[in-house]
Amino acid sequence: MQRRTFIEGLGMFAVGTGAFGSISWREGRFFGDSPTTTDIFGPWYRPGAPLRKNLNPTGFKGEILRLSATIFKEDGKTPMNKCLIEIWQCNADGLYDITSDEFVYRASQQVKTNGRYSFVTAIPVAYPSEADPTQYRPAHIHMRISADGQQDLITQLYFKGDPNLPTDPSTKSPLTINRILPINKINATESELRFDVILSKEYLPSDTIFQKVSGVYKVSDSSMIEFYREGDLLLYKRNNHISGGLSYQDANTFTGGVNDTEAIFELQQQGKASVQFRFSRRTETRLTGTKIVKYDR
Repeated sequence: MQRRTFIEGLGMFAVGTGAFGSISWREGRFFGDSPTTTDIFGPWYRPGAPLRKNLNPTGFKGEILRLSATIFKEDGKTPMNKCLIEIWQCNADGLYDITSDEFVYRASQQVKTNGRYSFVTAIPVAYPSEADPTQYRPAHIHMRISADGQQDLITQLYFKGDPNLPTDPSTKSPLTINRILPINKINATESELRFDVILSKEYLPSDTIFQKVSGVYKVSDSSMIEFYREGDLLLYKRNNHISGGLSYQDANTFTGGVNDTEAIFELQQQGKASVQFRFSRRTETRLTGTKIVKYDR
């Protein structure tokens, strides 16, 4: 069955099976043991969002979106306690706040008991892609979850019925199926959305691997990419923006997004290293590079 048909045909019960397990839709949400899939970080992540529940600015008069659900461990049943969840989204003009002290439409929460989280926000809007202004990114909310013993998760959730879903590289991927969600209308001014999250088991290389790959690389388009560790992720920065978070796979290889980002490192003597970097979105970018600045720690 084609994925698009599957999404449009979701009724009271539907089942899909993937490489990591099974997932089903019933009672208005997904059940199963398939880890929530990753998505691109985007260039607008900003650390340090305040701990709060309400993202809407003072005086907000639009439609409220209540976003809540449960974060589970990799078995899909055990609530994940003691984790940090960060969310961020654009404003009504399709812009991200990357400078103000108010951290507009950015928030974080410490999840302590029963894996439950809850935010109050607004339904975001679609906005033009940086790579192609004629193409629009579907409306979405970014999410990052950090937890001990579980793989840190970078992902996005989308809204069923968005006309931009069929043309977006992320939402065309079958990996996004359980992150395209229906909005439930509560009344004229409020809606709600449930997004349960299943984390995956942490799979880490040694600290030495992180240390050896971290640094600044000059790549084949004459730009620079900085790779550095944060938690159990290898973040990379381009044009002074944090562009992505990569998880370790094997053999000095890190991947991220909907399997659309890959960095393969070749480690050399005296702390030197090279990288083969692939980023496949609306167009495919393949770069090779050599480390020119290494980090001692």
